[in-house]
Amino acid sequence: MHDIKAVRADPAAFDAALARRGLPPQSAEILAADEVRRRNLADAQANQAEANRISKLIGQMRRAGQPTDELESQMRSFKDGQALWDRSAETADRQSKSLLEKLLPALPNTLDPDVPDGADESANVVLHTHGAARNYPFTPKQHFELGEALGLMDFGTAGKLAGSRFTVLRGALARLERALGQWMLNLHTEEHGYTECVVPYLVNDATMYGTGQLPKFGEDLFRTTDGRWLIPTAEVPLTNFVRGEITEAKALPIRLTALTPCFRSEAGAAGRDTRGMLRQHQFTKVELVSITAPDESAEEHERMTRCAERVLTDLGLTWRRVLLCAGDTGFGAAKTYDLEVWLPGQGTWREISSCSNCRAFQARRMDARFKVPGAKGTEFVHTLNGSGVAVGRALIAVMETYQDADGSVAIPEVLRPWMGGAERIGPAG
Repeated sequence: MHDIKAVRADPAAFDAALARRGLPPQSAEILAADEVRRRNLADAQANQAEANRISKLIGQMRRAGQPTDELESQMRSFKDGQALWDRSAETADRQSKSLLEKLLPALPNTLDPDVPDGADESANVVLHTHGAARNYPFTPKQHFELGEALGLMDFGTAGKLAGSRFTVLRGALARLERALGQWMLNLHTEEHGYTECVVPYLVNDATMYGTGQLPKFGEDLFRTTDGRWLIPTAEVPLTNFVRGEITEAKALPIRLTALTPCFRSEAGAAGRDTRGMLRQHQFTKVELVSITAPDESAEEHERMTRCAERVLTDLGLTWRRVLLCAGDTGFGAAKTYDLEVWLPGQGTWREISSCSNCRAFQARRMDARFKVPGAKGTEFVHTLNGSGVAVGRALIAVMETYQDADGSVAIPEVLRPWMGGAERIGPAG
């Protein structure tokens, strides 16, 4: 959510910020609606002050034994006129409020100055790469080819049960996915200082609104018959922990993590990644969320991204950090780093984690504040979120990276304790 005071202070800068997102100017329409509300408020205050003045004067004259008929008639006329004005003003105020509530929540966050310009992912900037792609003495296969040949990845049964964009994992692959999630949670809680949480997978409208999923992205979500929403990521419930709260400064930063299923309709993904596990309606992810003071959020963003990078490094994957350009940065983010992993079966890079600093954008929607040390007032907190990482995509990357010519898959060393000491996944027995 944007600060209407900032729009009033510099409408040209606000429109310039939207232009970086490829959006037309919005300040004139916003300020016109805002002016109606402000004028109505000022008029209402002036009317009430006049009514108070007349009423006070009547009281003084009565105490002095003076006639008040003329003033009382004036008060009646004033109240009749005020009632007509109130009805008219109420209608105008309702219309302007409705317009503001439609305009402001639908506008994306303002980008940080160091976010590069650009319309799409072609303008993203690769900041650094870790590791080198392995040379295979055979043609590497894609994960779904490996999984189906092993008899451990079943898209046919998933389709029978639920339709397209679902997967059934069996045996060692099911255990490997579980191992990845549990290992990531331990890493982030024991070494990175995040607090593990178990959260609802169904949330209400206010929770979805607070992190920016509503009203703009309703079609990307699944809704239940009782009006709740299946979470698209644990970012949604975790960030909303501070909704409507005033946090003590000494409690910041708050670092939270959760391993949850995530549910997405993939409404805009028709025809994309239809084979395999890359783009699913249901997938598992370890999420990282931080709540910070404003002057700490930039460093927290770097720290969070390094935590996600550690996962990929310890798994022995080849990865790179990418700074997203203006046209590719998500709705609620001021700045985003994507971590991309090399998939040898596909012969391409794929996003496996996205770490974003939302600054005060979500906090304004949630009215999440903190007490400023040495000051009377409060400020909005800054919120950050990142994948730490997407478990299904980590499974894909491990399978494709660690495959051998016979179709078996070696298990990364860090995961072997979670796999009962097994070193390799072969065909189902």
